Amino acid sequence: MLLVDDDAALARLVSEYLGEAGFAVECAGDGAAGLAALRRGERGGKPFDLLILDLMLPDTDGLELCKRLRGDTEPALAALPIVMLTARGEETDRIVGLELGADDYLGKPFHPRELLARMRAVLRRGRGAARGEAPLRFGRLEIDRAARVARVDGEERPLTGHQFDLLVALAESAGRVLSRDALMSRLRGRDLEPFDRSIDVHVSRIRAALEDDPARPRRILTVRGVGYVFASRQDEEAAEGERSQPE
Repeated sequence: MLLVDDDAALARLVSEYLGEAGFAVECAGDGAAGLAALRRGERGGKPFDLLILDLMLPDTDGLELCKRLRGDTEPALAALPIVMLTARGEETDRIVGLELGADDYLGKPFHPRELLARMRAVLRRGRGAARGEAPLRFGRLEIDRAARVARVDGEERPLTGHQFDLLVALAESAGRVLSRDALMSRLRGRDLEPFDRSIDVHVSRIRAALEDDPARPRRILTVRGVGYVFASRQDEEAAEGERSQPE
């Protein structure tokens, strides 16, 4: 794990706690040191499995660093799971972090046990892809759970790890309406926080990546007052058929 936080006391506490839980933790006090450690790990050192990133750093904004990593040309860095820490406590900051590609967030102050639980959940989702499940196919869309990529007409579409997991959760229950609570429970193993809009943010991003017209989605549909439903194979094929009809 790499922990990027300028609070030395917090970094020491978290490192000790995670160390007792069996995790090796390296700490960096600012964004530049954190980015250098990440690149060092990819260029011959041992790559990190997860990044714990503070939102407020002395030399840069954690949101900016998150955005930079998600656009990195090194695939491993671009896909690195990120748990963001924020002391601001504003819903807007959490939403922006998720929009930029963070896999989860945790507000300060927090209990190290909760951080550990969220880390394990993020890592567990990543390991689950290694089970070799057959790809899910819905018309032009292919969801490759082993490779953890989604393709439309054979072209890979950009999704964060959290967004891919949400897509899989919806697709594996195609035709069934899933509430936001149910989706959050599947992804994080905890109840949905009041007014938590993270599911809506991720769905919007998934639609932008996969839909021909995100404003008129055909794959992930909103059921007002309830949640979302992934179009069944029959619905998807019908939609594709309608689109192929001559004007």
